[in-house]
Amino acid sequence: MGVMAVIRPLRPLRGAAGQRSAAKADEPVVQSRLQDLVVITGFSGAGKSTAMNVFEDAGYFCVDNLPPEMIRSLVELFVHKGSKVERAAVVSDVRGGVYFEALRAVVDDLDALGLSHHVLFLEAAEQTLVTRYKETRRRHPLAPEGSVASGIAAERVALGPLKSRADVVIDTTGLSSAMLRCKIVEAFLGAQSTTRMAVTFTSFGFKHGPPRDADLLFDVRFLPNPHYESQLRPLTGLDPQIVEFIDADGRLDALYALLEPLLDHLLDEYVAEGKSYLVVAIGCTGGRHRSVAIVEHLAARYGARGDVLVSVNHRYADKPDQDQ
Repeated sequence: MGVMAVIRPLRPLRGAAGQRSAAKADEPVVQSRLQDLVVITGFSGAGKSTAMNVFEDAGYFCVDNLPPEMIRSLVELFVHKGSKVERAAVVSDVRGGVYFEALRAVVDDLDALGLSHHVLFLEAAEQTLVTRYKETRRRHPLAPEGSVASGIAAERVALGPLKSRADVVIDTTGLSSAMLRCKIVEAFLGAQSTTRMAVTFTSFGFKHGPPRDADLLFDVRFLPNPHYESQLRPLTGLDPQIVEFIDADGRLDALYALLEPLLDHLLDEYVAEGKSYLVVAIGCTGGRHRSVAIVEHLAARYGARGDVLVSVNHRYADKPDQDQ
């Protein structure tokens, strides 16, 4: 259970004249689970979607393209007694149209609420933004009928005052998605980051077809097949007798001697890149014996790593073993 945050009562947003109603001194405080709210904004094409993915992977409740005036409504839901949301991130930018002018007032009101919040502002050099738009062939939201450059210029004027209010400003010029992820993790999540890569080891049988979501797939049908031993056929790779049979001639250990260093290297690279999830599929003929045993071995080995979350999926271990 998360620690309850103490927040002052919600107040109306500033009006057009910049007025805000004052809270009464004797108003009760609000008990809430909400510990952190991150407002992500900045230039179109500067990497806001990548930023939102970082927070989503870290367990934040995320909302994209939220008009600024709706941020307050969302906060009201988060601080409601029944809400279980502890961390949230919202993307609000010029796609909100005229509502975008209210974002600066919303930031002011979040200060007044006593709610822990941060504003992340993303920018990039004009040529970088133009190039990114050309690559995606999308229209700029502020220049649907004009040039991308004119849209960027208009956006720069609108964003100027808000940039000065940001807690963190990141220039994404020349940054890859992985580099941007690292900067955001360092700035907001740090050592408490929960963005561990999720690794799923799944066993399957080629006779049923390979899994469509596999990132890495290994065929282990060259190993001895327990199916042809009547006393072993009813068992699965979860039984030690199956493991002993597969490794009787030493080929299983020889496979591990090659496969484990490869996976060690790949997982290190994927974690460094900021990859969110990885599916490693191990396939034999029926998906009940060899692949199951190997998946169990790999899951136990890599489950000891502190930078990945390991899960196991045996797709056909409980299916009757028929002719193979």
